[in-house]
Amino acid sequence: MSPVTSAEPSSAPEDTEIPRRGWFKRLAVDTRPLRHAPYRRLWTSSVVTAMGSQMTAVAVPFQIYQLTHSSGWVGIASFCGLVPLIVFGLWGGAVSDTMDRRTLMILTNIGVAVSSLALWVQAALHVDSVALLIVLLMVQQGMFGMNSPARSATIPRLVPAEELPAANALGGTVMSVGGLIGPMIGGALIPITGLSTLYLIDACGLTVTLWAVLRLPALPPLEHAPRRAGIGHVVEGFRAGVSNVLLAWSFGVDLIAMIFGMPRALFPQLADTTFAGNHLALGWLYAAIPLGSVVGGLLSGSFSRLRRHGLMTIIAVTCWGLAIIGFGLSGNVTLAATFLALGGAADLMSMVFRQSILQTVVTDELRGRMQGVFTVVVAGGPRLADLLHGVAGAALGTRTAIVCGGVLVVIGMGLVAVLVPTYRNYRTEG
Repeated sequence: MSPVTSAEPSSAPEDTEIPRRGWFKRLAVDTRPLRHAPYRRLWTSSVVTAMGSQMTAVAVPFQIYQLTHSSGWVGIASFCGLVPLIVFGLWGGAVSDTMDRRTLMILTNIGVAVSSLALWVQAALHVDSVALLIVLLMVQQGMFGMNSPARSATIPRLVPAEELPAANALGGTVMSVGGLIGPMIGGALIPITGLSTLYLIDACGLTVTLWAVLRLPALPPLEHAPRRAGIGHVVEGFRAGVSNVLLAWSFGVDLIAMIFGMPRALFPQLADTTFAGNHLALGWLYAAIPLGSVVGGLLSGSFSRLRRHGLMTIIAVTCWGLAIIGFGLSGNVTLAATFLALGGAADLMSMVFRQSILQTVVTDELRGRMQGVFTVVVAGGPRLADLLHGVAGAALGTRTAIVCGGVLVVIGMGLVAVLVPTYRNYRTEG
């Protein structure tokens, strides 16, 4: 545990305070971390980044499709963007353990902003080069991959340990809002302003992010941190994650949830067949999970103070699996979207506790590398799910594939609860 985060205030004031809070305030998102100015600045930068990045996430595939009229090229571009995200996510995590994390965030934010400006220039000048577009996307994803571990590893230095779940809930809510609203704004603006303006908005928004990061305190590596980031240090991070039961299963439960229970690849087919009578079906299917995550985040005060992080993660992922089963059995869009929204709320809850486990169990000297692994797991799980559900949906049918996936998630969590008592019984101090 980092010396900065090891001191925990007495829980006595909290115990006397909670009864005076109204029931709504006890349920609503816990905003205590925002009292700390450095965290508040970091969180503010996340608000802008979430919106801008999601608009760009709409603009790039739309432009590629405009240039090629091929969904295949859109898929190729997505895969090309995943590769640097994984590589630089792992390497960036190692780098963030060896240098001032504030400096790394400044440099990578500048890199993201420059790539957004380059995307704006190529769109404004109508360069019309798919290769250039993919290269710029890869550069941007690489910069994001290096930025994300440093940003997440910084949070335990900015807030007390008992407020980490609340801080992660605030961050997760922002990302969910961005995932919900960003694509809607981007899709609405493209016919009005054109693609180039979306890229420019993202680049301008990143100046706010850079300003917020510049105002953070220095975050140098601690005494026992490695002095350089090599392959050996990345491997050391993997070994630390695999050898620690809590870390290994915090990654494992997320992989179980995503690989078996994320049927995103089947949404277009469902919209075209099962829910063909509703022309808004596809939009509702894609929006439902982030919408549920937003609601879950706004009500995160109901669970962010709980200390049984291992058990709560198992419960949250089980609820996700049950929601996916309900989604697979749904016969209309409204019911299907409702189950997906419930799943989104459960997924937000799972993320809060998994992230908190990582941030409290790992020492600061390893925290960046573990956040790099976390980034890869979060990015890679849904893409493996796309492959699995695409194949299973074609072989078994969409409904069977989805329901079986949800059942496997529930069974998997039951096995974790029974066979991994160390994880199930884990709780934070306080």
